[in-house]
Amino acid sequence: MLKINNIKKQFPSVRALDGITLEIKEKEFFGLIGPNGAGKSTLINIIVGYLQMDEGYIEFNGKDIKELGISYKKKIGLVPQSIALYEDLNAIDNLKIFGSLFDIPKKELKEIINEKLNAVGLYERKKDLVKNYSGGMKRRLNLIAALLHRPEILLCDEPTVGVDPQSRNAIFSYLQDLNTSGTTIIYTTHYMEEAEKLCNRIGIIDYGKIIALGTLEELLNLLPPKKSIFFVKNGLTESKIEEFKKFGKISINNSKYKLEANDEFRFSEFFAALEENGIDERFIEVYKPNLETLFLNLTGRIFRD
Repeated sequence: MLKINNIKKQFPSVRALDGITLEIKEKEFFGLIGPNGAGKSTLINIIVGYLQMDEGYIEFNGKDIKELGISYKKKIGLVPQSIALYEDLNAIDNLKIFGSLFDIPKKELKEIINEKLNAVGLYERKKDLVKNYSGGMKRRLNLIAALLHRPEILLCDEPTVGVDPQSRNAIFSYLQDLNTSGTTIIYTTHYMEEAEKLCNRIGIIDYGKIIALGTLEELLNLLPPKKSIFFVKNGLTESKIEEFKKFGKISINNSKYKLEANDEFRFSEFFAALEENGIDERFIEVYKPNLETLFLNLTGRIFRD
């Protein structure tokens, strides 16, 4: 659907993008993750046409977006990182303004506005001035403003920054429903748990380069195999911990025992040993690698804020 070919962008003091190549598939929920300053927003702004690339090209359904012009821009929607709303107007008037940019007939626009406001839980507050909205409510309104013309591709540039948990969950739920109904979504974030929760496929970007790309399972398979298991330290586990040294190296980690499994480790044998020693599974925690672990493994450092 969308092919991004060897995109480069240089600013006076930094190379923001250094040969980005990606293909976004139709109806995909694609996550672009990385720390602030990695190049996420620069790429989004090039995709929508706000910035010009220095090198490379982008194709939409096999055609260069420069040739498609306005017909391409009508097929995309952008949820910007910065909230773009008129604070002294209410929700309905804001959406009428954004809808007018796409020549949507008034009757149809009214129906779309009511539908979208209801979908994100803002219908009852539709006549309130935006300046009286919470940050999360503004984010939700910002989101649906990008969807009034029913775009084929929605680009979300860190849409949950500074959002309360209730609004974050409302945004997640709405985006998942939107994707299920057929909208392709490109979602940038530096919150790893968001990408893990939402995205079918994920690209990790840092210093303007894609350093890993794939499904969550494919990405985590890039990590060296390692199993770490934590035991709650209490009277029972303390008396039985010696029994588990056959499974690997045991050390004390804060208030827990940490077992670093050896190459012969088998979960079936481990859980059998737990049962034999009367240790309830609720007293153990199996370490599960995540995207942040992968990033640290690939770059040798934690995510920058």
